[in-house]
Amino acid sequence: MFLEQFPSERRQNGWVEVVCGSMFSGKTEELIRRMKRAQFANQKMLLFKPIIDDRYHTTNIVSHQGTSIQAIPVTDSSEILKSWTDQKVIAVDEAQFFDMGLVAVCNQLADKGVRVIIAGLDMDYLGAPFGPMPELLAIAEYVTKVHAICLSCGNLAHYSHRISNEEGQVVVGAIEKYQPLCRTCYTKKND
Repeated sequence: MFLEQFPSERRQNGWVEVVCGSMFSGKTEELIRRMKRAQFANQKMLLFKPIIDDRYHTTNIVSHQGTSIQAIPVTDSSEILKSWTDQKVIAVDEAQFFDMGLVAVCNQLADKGVRVIIAGLDMDYLGAPFGPMPELLAIAEYVTKVHAICLSCGNLAHYSHRISNEEGQVVVGAIEKYQPLCRTCYTKKND
C-alpha cells in the first residue's frame, strides 16, 4: 500500500509515482484522489490527459465511476513541459497512450522538485507491456499496482481482455470493449 511518506516541502525534492493495473482497477480514481488531496492542501498542480481519450469528457479526467477533475488534453508529452510553470504537482492519466518522451519529461520535472503522478495500463489487451509504462515503472520512486475483479470468476484481475473485434494496440473504450480477467480466465479465453 502507498504510504505517502514524502520529503519535506522545503527541501524541494521531486519524485515519480506510478499507479498501474488493468482496466477497471481504479487507477484513475486513485490519481484523482491524490490530486484532490494536493488541491485541498493548496498545492499548485496541473493534470494532463491524452487528447485521444474522450470517452467521458473532452477535457476532464473521469473515472469509470464518474469522479472527475479538470485536465489539459495534449497530443504528446512535450506539451506537458510547455505548460508547466512552477506547479509542485503534475499528474498524467492514461500514460500508456503517450509517446516514449514521457519518461524524459517525468525525469526532468522530478529533477526540478516536482511530484509527478502517473496513472496507466501496465499491459495491453495481449498482456504485453504498454507504451512508456515499463520505463515509467522503472524510474518511479513509488509504484502502486491496483487490481480489478475478474468478471468470470471473481478473483483479482490484472488483465484487460478485449471483447470487441477491433484490431491494433490502441483502442480507446470502456466496458463495451474490455473486461477485467484474472490470469486463469484470461488464458482460457485466449487459447
